[in-house]
Amino acid sequence: MFIFATNYNRKRQPMKNDMDSKAPNDQKTTPPSDQKKARLALILKTGKLRLWFYYPATRHYCYLSEAGEYEREYNPADFSRLFHLDDIEKLRKLIFDICEGKQEKGKVAMRSRFGTKETEGTEGDFRHYEISVSVVSRDDQGVPTSLMGIQHDVTEEYRRQEKVRGLLMRYHTIFNSSLLDMLYYDRNGVLKDINERGCKAFNVKSREQVLDGRFLLKNNPFYDKMPIDSMDNSHTSSIIDFSKLDGGRYRLDEFALNGKVYYESTVNAIRDEKGEMEGIYMAGRNISEMVESFHRQQEVVRKLQQGTESIKQYISNIDYALSVSHVQMVNYYPHAYTFEIVNRQTGHKLRMSQLRCIRLATPRFRRTVNCVLNRMDHLTRNGITQAIEIEIRDKKRRQIWLLFNMVPMLDANGNVERYFGMYRDITDTVETEQRLAAETKKAQETELLKQAFLTNMSYEIRTPLNNIIGFAGLFSTNHEESDEPIFVDQIKKSTKELLLLINDILFISRLEANMEEQMIEKVDFAMLFEGLCQTAMTAIKPGVQRIIKQPYNNLVIDIDIKHMTMIIERLCGLACLMTTHGSITLSYEYHRGELTFHMEDTGMGFSPEEMPHIFDHFSRNAKGEITGSGLDLPIVQLLTKQMGGTIDIQSDYGKGTNVWVSIPCTATQIKK
Repeated sequence: MFIFATNYNRKRQPMKNDMDSKAPNDQKTTPPSDQKKARLALILKTGKLRLWFYYPATRHYCYLSEAGEYEREYNPADFSRLFHLDDIEKLRKLIFDICEGKQEKGKVAMRSRFGTKETEGTEGDFRHYEISVSVVSRDDQGVPTSLMGIQHDVTEEYRRQEKVRGLLMRYHTIFNSSLLDMLYYDRNGVLKDINERGCKAFNVKSREQVLDGRFLLKNNPFYDKMPIDSMDNSHTSSIIDFSKLDGGRYRLDEFALNGKVYYESTVNAIRDEKGEMEGIYMAGRNISEMVESFHRQQEVVRKLQQGTESIKQYISNIDYALSVSHVQMVNYYPHAYTFEIVNRQTGHKLRMSQLRCIRLATPRFRRTVNCVLNRMDHLTRNGITQAIEIEIRDKKRRQIWLLFNMVPMLDANGNVERYFGMYRDITDTVETEQRLAAETKKAQETELLKQAFLTNMSYEIRTPLNNIIGFAGLFSTNHEESDEPIFVDQIKKSTKELLLLINDILFISRLEANMEEQMIEKVDFAMLFEGLCQTAMTAIKPGVQRIIKQPYNNLVIDIDIKHMTMIIERLCGLACLMTTHGSITLSYEYHRGELTFHMEDTGMGFSPEEMPHIFDHFSRNAKGEITGSGLDLPIVQLLTKQMGGTIDIQSDYGKGTNVWVSIPCTATQIKK
């Protein structure tokens, strides 16, 4: 850490111990007066700045506190520990260049794991600084004797930029990878695989119907124009009218396809190292409903524009009517500092002082009113348009908004004599804009959540799918016959994972759309409990003890046993995955109209950083891995919420997890 101890000084002899020496008093800047200290403290606090001085003669640094006093000195080694090791070298080079006269001043960007003096020594995220270094004093030969560093904390701006950059990247990724229907063709254009979503999109009753070797790429009207040999990765959009196609060639009768379909897809050609075609992977979705919705929306927009134009014309007519009747005229006399309101109907004039005008506005607009009055007091020749919220309320108990339009009136000499203008009530317009802004923000937040889910879903689907494609491709390469069972096992395993993941995605989609119905029935939970637990823990690891506590002989309750079983199975499945030693204990209790299921394990548990995100879709642990399908806990939470219950999880990282699920239900028979 002695990276700053390099001997440097062009005009002096080296000292015996540069690391321990202190800067002489005559080389330090004279401490500022109390008044200057107060001013300096205000500047430092307002601008998030810190000042330090560097003395080339001793290689020492000294920070100034917010009160303008010198803090303790730092030798080069201690000072370098305040910043990131990769960045300290840049600051070192800048200081040496300034001392050698290569440049007068400069800036560097630095990172530090320490915050302000109050948080110094605590670990945390990097803080980012922009440090400006310049010469403060020189000796008789012009050699710098002290340098000043201005350390500006730009952490918030840096993090804000990173957040925006990450958001744009995620949005770009989602836009290019929202793929649902998946098909795979071999090098000869023969369909080899299609997922369940693809079967539904093309009205295929079963996969075997199209995997008989007769369904070719040229039989698919969306891709029949693409040459197989020269096919490359591309994004396509198609409009197909099945009523105008050759039914025999495209087997339309077999799939009962008709009408016009809008379809977008991504085509990915899979090639080996020599560029030879291995297969074609296609993924897409039917966007007919989206397009039709867009057309309807365009029609609505057109009608809305027509309506808006009519409203604008209507407002224009109203404004004209108000301008000759109900709109109030105002005058402001800058030489008398008087504001005057004129009633056209009665001719009465209400005069107000500047202070009364300011007090009439709501607190947040009083500074605005003061600025407008100052502009007119300085006789500006520009027109003034300003909306102001005043303390008076209308019949609906709303704060009234007034829009003022003021223009200067000149005397015979061309000087501003007064300001003439009018004002009108714009309360309804402001209220509408505020509501529109709130609804827009709500819609944007909903869209961000949807896009984040689609990103994770697309990524997790591609992982097992790539395994399937990869091992399937190995069959067409040179391989040992004894390796084929391994390929088949891997394909089966990835297919099973993909199927479970898709089923979970479909199920959680139904839950989030409130499409999953509850089936309340009378069951003896005590009789079913042990069997449910045994079935749910079939994947328990060797050496882990299974403990099932049965506190009742009979407990007849009215409950959705199907969904309750799913909750127990998913919680037990996660416990089996995360527990490699110790035990898993399952129990339940009925108390005051609630059935409470309790699970305790001695597994890995969740870290404090993971706990706030355990119910997020496809959340990852500290190692970046997804536990289970990534949707187990979100499904458990949604099921519990739909059943009117609550879920509580407490976890001690590395020691175990406790889960309580409470479901309201009615018991008709209880026997301990």
